[in-house]
Amino acid sequence: MTRGHFLAICAGAAGAQALPLGALTYTIPEAMNEHKRYDVIIVGGSYAGLATGMALGRALRRVLIVDSGLPCNRQTPHSHNFITQDGVPPLEIAALARQQVARYGTVELMNGTVTEVMRSAQGFDVQVDSLVFSATKLVFATGVRDVLPDIPGLAACWGISVLHCPYCHGYEVRDEVTGVLGNGERGFELARLISNWTKDLTLFTNGPSTLSAEQVTKLYEHHIRVVETAIAELEHVEGQIEQVHFMDGKAAAIKALYSLTAFEQHCSIPQRLGCELTQEGYIQVDPQQRTNLHGVYACGDATTRLRTVANAVAMGTTAGMMVNKELIAEEF
Repeated sequence: MTRGHFLAICAGAAGAQALPLGALTYTIPEAMNEHKRYDVIIVGGSYAGLATGMALGRALRRVLIVDSGLPCNRQTPHSHNFITQDGVPPLEIAALARQQVARYGTVELMNGTVTEVMRSAQGFDVQVDSLVFSATKLVFATGVRDVLPDIPGLAACWGISVLHCPYCHGYEVRDEVTGVLGNGERGFELARLISNWTKDLTLFTNGPSTLSAEQVTKLYEHHIRVVETAIAELEHVEGQIEQVHFMDGKAAAIKALYSLTAFEQHCSIPQRLGCELTQEGYIQVDPQQRTNLHGVYACGDATTRLRTVANAVAMGTTAGMMVNKELIAEEF
């Protein structure tokens, strides 16, 4: 049976429509049915999940990658700080990655949503929509969901001109009129960081400041303005921010706005299975990407605050190598 289907595990980031899968066609074996067994099932098929799959495919492992096609950077026009891929759209990187991973005959890709994972005598049973697949090992590369501030216009600008990381996007808006959305210690630290990329900087606290007197003095010493007026909306054109409108009717023209948003795990299954989280809310892993559960690994944005494509790929490759090493040790 041949279908234009990309096989992947667990839902991706929230909101927006699913990504187009492109013109690639994958051949799904007739044997793919309920209870088909794999060495490893990877839940999440973005950069970390695909890198895990490639490492395992090159180790001759039978692998199923399941993904719903909603990465958290789906609005981001360009990826940076990934050597050889600097400035390439993230969707292009992901499409090429899927094409390259699909060349390994033992790796299968599936478009779907993992709804449940259960322990079994042989490892794990993974339910994908109405099907159940089995695996000895499990890798979660499920990412996180950004919980954006409830400011009209912000979601449309997210990843385009409302940014989370200067290392990913700061060079492109260097020396521009820039804002930081934040308050208290986190707002101060972000403003201090962004001051490396521009000297025309304003910290918008979106309400009464919770900065200490010492922090305010330090900001003013570095010519960083502090605006406490509540924000009404962000005016933008196709995601490119033009002005911050305030509740008092005033406005401020800016070209970029940084914001450290809250987040939550995109997939709740790791925690339901028993994976421990860090105090910040990430899946806790050791340097080999192992969780506290035997046979369960995790990688990518779900496990770290360093949310870059390059880091996700590195963590995914490490996870694949370590999973294979564990399988060899158990089989030898």
